[in-house]
Amino acid sequence: MCGFLTEYNLSSSSNFRKGQFIDLLKLSHKRGPDSCGYISIEPHLQMGFNRLAIQDTSIAGKQPMQSPNNKFTIVFNGEIYNHLDLRKALGFTKYRGHSDTETITVCLEVWGIEKTIKSLNGMFSLVIYNHLTQEVSLVRDFAGIKPLFYGWDGRTLVAASQYDQIKAHPAYSSKSVNPQVLKLYLQQHFLPVPFGLHEDTFQVLPGEIITFNNKGFKTQQRYWELPVDRTSFISDSKEAETCIESILDQVVQRQLISDVPLGAFLSGGVDSSLIVSSLKKFHKNTQVFTIGSDSEKHDESERAKQLAEAMELQQTIWNLNAKEMLSYWDEAMKAVHEPMADFSILPTYLVSMLAKKHVSVALSGDGGDELFFGYERFWSIGKNIKYQHYPSLLRKGLYGLDKYTSGNKNLNAVLLASSQAKAHQGLHSRFRNEWLDRLTPDLTGVALPDAYQVYNYQNTKDTRTLLQHMRHAEFYGMMQKTLRKVDLASMENSLEVRVPFLDKEMIEASLRIDPLLNYGRNKSKQVLKNILHKRIPSVGEEKVKKGFSIPITDWLREDLKPLFIKRLLDADLTSFGFDRRAIENMLQVHQSGQHDLKWPLFTIYALLK
Repeated sequence: MCGFLTEYNLSSSSNFRKGQFIDLLKLSHKRGPDSCGYISIEPHLQMGFNRLAIQDTSIAGKQPMQSPNNKFTIVFNGEIYNHLDLRKALGFTKYRGHSDTETITVCLEVWGIEKTIKSLNGMFSLVIYNHLTQEVSLVRDFAGIKPLFYGWDGRTLVAASQYDQIKAHPAYSSKSVNPQVLKLYLQQHFLPVPFGLHEDTFQVLPGEIITFNNKGFKTQQRYWELPVDRTSFISDSKEAETCIESILDQVVQRQLISDVPLGAFLSGGVDSSLIVSSLKKFHKNTQVFTIGSDSEKHDESERAKQLAEAMELQQTIWNLNAKEMLSYWDEAMKAVHEPMADFSILPTYLVSMLAKKHVSVALSGDGGDELFFGYERFWSIGKNIKYQHYPSLLRKGLYGLDKYTSGNKNLNAVLLASSQAKAHQGLHSRFRNEWLDRLTPDLTGVALPDAYQVYNYQNTKDTRTLLQHMRHAEFYGMMQKTLRKVDLASMENSLEVRVPFLDKEMIEASLRIDPLLNYGRNKSKQVLKNILHKRIPSVGEEKVKKGFSIPITDWLREDLKPLFIKRLLDADLTSFGFDRRAIENMLQVHQSGQHDLKWPLFTIYALLK
């Protein structure tokens, strides 16, 4: 796991000299503190690399790396779990070492870019320079686990692992805020792909290859996208459980490839517990890491402890009270190198810090909720499916009747949305329009970017179809925010985090399972729950899904109050068009307890760094 920077200048040789380039590369030093590499390919290209050595820690794994016949030079962030199998398929024998990076370079020479990328099973972002054609290709893994930002103004390409590296480059440092993307950020609380906050800045989509030639021509290709229209499923619960359990073991075993110590996060939830239960089968003396807090609402450490004892694991628990946790607030916020408002960045940062004291690689349960319908919102929208196609007036009447008779146990406000997709998108926005309009009146008439197509599916009366569309939206929507949070928090601690649920084989297996097996009131992730219960029957089912968060509502009214007031009221608001009086009013309303405005306040806070 690493950090890289590339500059490809088409107009002339770059005025951005090596010393300046290295200074910019240093912004991602914590992503790869083990060594720093640099190459200049005159007159147009510079590539730099900060290495966190995981596979082949010797100099043979150093980057930037050239292919054996010097046709390609690459920088690569990630891990390729099937690279030893690829070596067997290639038949090449003159390797300098055993790194997956070197495997990729040989694949590129033998197979070319597209076949190589489609053959990789892992997490990765790549910059590939073809010396013969003078083309630069940017590539990102199929799930978007590893980040890849870039700036492109038709003359200068800058690609990097961190958004702040793009923004700090002279070609992009004075770029103005894109108002459409700003509005999208305020509504969704992070920067969805493929957008950057500033003009001419972007992200590579999951499963995308973008190529720039020496004439300034740009081509884009999606080599993989999550399927959404499957019609044949495994509908027998026992068969589904057998399928997923077997593949989970295979995936976890495959992801143990490492030349440095490896462990896992254990939160107490279903997903991380299952990952650890598979890890225990193949990894002796398994170490797991857990964060505990004094907030009963958010703490899962007691259940995690029960699970660890049942599996006879070496568990390290770090129990923190609110004051102790808050003492790391500034450190955790420094990890956020782009606008991203997710409170759980703090506990994720802390568990990464804890793990790094013992290991350099940790397995995590991220992705399970999206693939196996673990969020309440799947049910929240699905239970209204019979009535969503009714006329608006009739839907309002049904909603009011259910509110009167059952307190909205059967129907909810989702029914009032114009479509299922709009309802889904609205559930992810905690910045209500009334506050958004007060904060940024200039954005009231601004549309979201045309390229933002996450929630664009049609209404359906079929529950399976709806669930598949929702899963697709979650995969390319909120899951990307979760992956960014984990990447930022772990990389700030120079820790590699692997996500077995997002292994290519596991993703494909999840799509074969009938969505209805994991759908219904209190039936989310039922297949995974059944597997966990079979493996660890002595620990009862998780009663309440707590998530991985903090009591931010109270903190903003107490300990964090001065910090938020200072940042929100002292910052230069002009570039964002924010109304200072609106922010003052939001702070007052939250402090009074009249409304809980933690989401909009933190969303602004994360932007004004």
